[in-house]
Amino acid sequence: MRPTEQDPLYSVYFAPRGYARMVQLGRVIAQRHLTAMDNLIGVIGDAGSGKSLLIRGMFPGLELTNDDNGVNIRPLPLLDIDETGFYQAHTYHIDVRFESAFTQMPQLAEAVLVALEKGKRVIVEHFELIYPLLQINASLLIGIGDEIIVCRPTIFGPEPNDIARTVFASIKYRRMAHTAEDLTEHVLMNRMVGKYTHGDVRRGFLLRFDRAVSLDIPDIRREVQEMIDSDMPIAYKDNQHIYIGSILHRCTGPRMHVSSTGKVENFRFLSDLQYDNVDESYLLVGLVGEEAPNLGQDLNRIFVE
Repeated sequence: MRPTEQDPLYSVYFAPRGYARMVQLGRVIAQRHLTAMDNLIGVIGDAGSGKSLLIRGMFPGLELTNDDNGVNIRPLPLLDIDETGFYQAHTYHIDVRFESAFTQMPQLAEAVLVALEKGKRVIVEHFELIYPLLQINASLLIGIGDEIIVCRPTIFGPEPNDIARTVFASIKYRRMAHTAEDLTEHVLMNRMVGKYTHGDVRRGFLLRFDRAVSLDIPDIRREVQEMIDSDMPIAYKDNQHIYIGSILHRCTGPRMHVSSTGKVENFRFLSDLQYDNVDESYLLVGLVGEEAPNLGQDLNRIFVE
């Protein structure tokens, strides 16, 4: 299907952190971009980037066949499509990197092509790995890095490897930003600042307060920087928690972190709370990575849960 004015070639979203925001964004992407004629969906991104969560949001109820949440479906349904059976699934999922440990890549590619010939829909994680064998591009191609790229390739591209290079290069900023966000949250825990919600900016994060709060931003930054300088290891505990050194911290995106706090580069806050007059809230904005000119004006729009 060719792109139209309502269906642009490229769309870019902030890649949120945390289960609820990622699933919600998947639902938004499905509503805006997915059509009934899209039978091959390619998803590209590093381990822990949120591919499976995004797919759950796009296709509620779909059984995922990888082990992201302890789910292992055997035999792989895609390899066992019944030609004569009446009751068949319409949509199938495959994680190419995971399945390549059990099945040869040419067999996986053949199974995808057979399913497409039978009018089935196939969602392929790590699509760039199987694309050379398929020789057909996805109807809808989604890359997850620091941002989420949604595109509808034409004969002129983009190629899956183009998307892969972009998202694999940028994912480090998302990991750094999420780690810095959790360190900031830990520092705020003993300051009685009240309730806030989380949101995203380019190469950073925000905490949104519904009222004016008194925050010593330089002191908060100093404490966060001390934790960064301590280079404490960060380890996954479960779907709701991580360890920061020996500290147990609640986190709904526990796989999206750098391996130790010392890997967070150039952490800083905008110097003051930013007032959002649209919903009359106050934003504490933290950033990582290289500092851009016109910093306060260079932050894109915000995707907030």
